[in-house]
Formats: sequence, C-alpha cells, structure tokens
Amino acid sequence: MITGIITTLNESRNIEACVYSLQRVCDEVIVTDSCSTDNTVELAEKAGARVFVHPYIGDGPQKNLPLEHAKNDWVLSIDADERLSDELVAIIQQLDLEHTPYDGFAIRRRNYIGERWVKCCRWYPDYLVRLFRKDKLRFAELKQHAFVPTTNTCELKADLIHYRYKNYDQLFSKPERNYSTRGAKILFLKGKKANAFSPFFHGFSAFFVNYFLRGGIFGGTDGYVLSKAIAHNSFLKYAKLLEYQRDPSVRDAEDWDSVW
Repeated sequence: MITGIITTLNESRNIEACVYSLQRVCDEVIVTDSCSTDNTVELAEKAGARVFVHPYIGDGPQKNLPLEHAKNDWVLSIDADERLSDELVAIIQQLDLEHTPYDGFAIRRRNYIGERWVKCCRWYPDYLVRLFRKDKLRFAELKQHAFVPTTNTCELKADLIHYRYKNYDQLFSKPERNYSTRGAKILFLKGKKANAFSPFFHGFSAFFVNYFLRGGIFGGTDGYVLSKAIAHNSFLKYAKLLEYQRDPSVRDAEDWDSVW
C-alpha cells in the first residue's frame, strides 16, 4: 500500500487530475495546502484526498509534513503539475515493496514546455527519488528545491510527466517572480556576498553551461530559450543579492521572517 502526497498553493487547475493520477497506485492521497485562496482544497477533497492546511514553511519542510499523517510506510510524492505515465503505473504495481531491499526509488521526470517534451539542459532523464519509505528517507530540510537523498535507492525506468511551464512567458516570468527572489534572500541570510560582476558572471556561466555543455544547442529554439531563461534567473538572483547588500530601503521593505 502507498500513500500519495502533494503540496499545493492555488492549484485548482491541476489538483483533481493530480489526485486521480496518484489514485492509480495509491490507496490514500494526502494534500498539504499552503493556504490557497482559490478552491484547491474543495476540489482535492471532492477528488478523494485528505487535506491539511498549513502556512508555507519552505519546500522540504512542507513536503515532510504529510509524512506524519500517512497511514502507509511507503509514500509517493508528486507536485500538482505532475502525472504518472502508464508505464510508471505498471512498474509501481509490479514492485514488491514489502520485501524490497531498497528504501526508495528514483523516477525519471519528463519535463514539458506547453506540449513539447524538452530533453536538453539536463531536463531528461531528470531522476528524482519520489517513492520511498517514510521511516527511512525524507526530503532534505531545504527551503528551495528540496530533494530526497539517493541513499539505498534504485532507478525505475519509467517516466513521471511534468507539465513544467505552459509557455515561454511563464518560463521567464515564474522564475523572476519566485525563484530569483527566494534564492537571493536565502543567499543573503546565509551571509553570501555579491559584487558588481557577480550577476554577469553567474548569468553568463549559466547560459554557457546549459547551452553548450548540457546540450541546449541541440534543442533548437526550446534549448536556446531555456538556456536564456536559466541564465536570466541566475543573473537576477545575484543582482537582487547585490541590491539587498547596498540598498537599505529595499532590504528593509522585505519580510525576512519568511523568504517566501
């Protein structure tokens, strides 16, 4: 038996399909909602999930919250914009979780922009541990981009479908709105320093690595745009860090009790 877990914030567009996807292999689905202002909670409950509402405390800590409520030893964690492929469902159904020597399983994530499967820039195969024993493994207590350690895990040769961005506009606007500010605030709270060259250095490095070393150059327009978006996010993160350092008015306007 497996408990599916999802963390949400204003995911009314995705939540029902996500719950139904997990129910293909899970006898229990738990949603931890971060105080959504839309009808995410109502739709999740209607789809058959148990819902707990908790203010957002960061990626890793938030995803670990439902582990205490799960009735099963094994949990399968996915995001609201992710779906189980037919191949993944078949493989999970064949697993003997009661007698397996592994504490977790890493799953390939197939990332999409719109309806386009993007394979360059390390977007595929993007292995992440998502199926694991809750008494053996859990998400790292990271505020951003948390992950489950790969200790005593095995890779499953099937895909978790991730509808990562709806279009190019979201590819640029979402990191700018969320990730770069979060990243800058985390760096600032850790005491990291930036100088006038830091944004340019990190932005250029991110583009070079993703476009030339990670195959963006072979990904056509999607590869180029993705490399540019990653570089843009990196540039902004260090530009904002520099701004926090040198402009007290900007720094004082931020809520430092939460980086979110």
